[in-house]
Amino acid sequence: MPDVPFVSVIIPTRNRARLAKETVDSLLAQDYPAERYEIIVVDDGSTDDTPALLSVFAEGGGTPNVKYIRRDPVSANAARNEGIRRAGGDPIVFVDDDIEAPTGWLQALVKATVRNPDAGCVGGKILLRLEGKPPRLCGREPFGETELDLGDAEVEARAVWSANMAVSRAAIDEVGLFNEALRIAGDEEEWEMRLAAAGGRIIYTPDAWLWHRRTQEDLGFWRLIRVRFRRGRAQAKFAHMTGHSYQTRTQLRAVVRSLAHAARRFCCGGLLAASVQAGRVWGVIKDQPVSGTSSEGAG
Repeated sequence: MPDVPFVSVIIPTRNRARLAKETVDSLLAQDYPAERYEIIVVDDGSTDDTPALLSVFAEGGGTPNVKYIRRDPVSANAARNEGIRRAGGDPIVFVDDDIEAPTGWLQALVKATVRNPDAGCVGGKILLRLEGKPPRLCGREPFGETELDLGDAEVEARAVWSANMAVSRAAIDEVGLFNEALRIAGDEEEWEMRLAAAGGRIIYTPDAWLWHRRTQEDLGFWRLIRVRFRRGRAQAKFAHMTGHSYQTRTQLRAVVRSLAHAARRFCCGGLLAASVQAGRVWGVIKDQPVSGTSSEGAG
């Protein structure tokens, strides 16, 4: 690849020490020229072993260079913004702290940015890897744990996910940093909406794929119920922020349908869907005034 760009890879993390360490290990093993990328870990207020496990990478002094930045807890977007301020690369790449990247991932992602110089954002395929037994599903619905597969061709997309995403400095200069008030739902999507409104392009490239890991602890039923409820509440906040709202009555009907599906098919997926829908209702009631515009979404 001629004129190899210098790339900054940013990992926001909080309280996922082992997974974050293994994420960094996979990034250090990339076949991209080691002197042409850096890894920036931004610790958003971890209280576990993250500082001990990850600061060691920054003390090594090798290539690629690893920076470890510790800050007070705010949000993943706040950590991403801190990484942007410390980054020396262009493009700037974001991954989550629970991914594993194959050795050719970074080169494939950067090649896609070079092929599409007018794209402010390029994202790759995200494949879900379950490292434990999930709750029983009937197979009628996706598991819904941050996957992205828009096919096997490079295409323009409405949105890609920040678990596997590269943005240009020009795009950041054009539309600004990420919204630090957003958590869980819409955090990267709100930024991409601003990019699209400014005329920017978003490209999906299947070649730059990576694994999104879910451990046995992540797959615990009650943990998933809590996470899905928080996700639903965050979705309600994001919808309201973007000029829409979930209708309480519609979501309550959806809860009933999902619970009936769970009982009829002995499917935990129905319970997980009901938890998201209940979270949306709670978000509408607790976090915002009722608005007249509906955003029904899926389910």
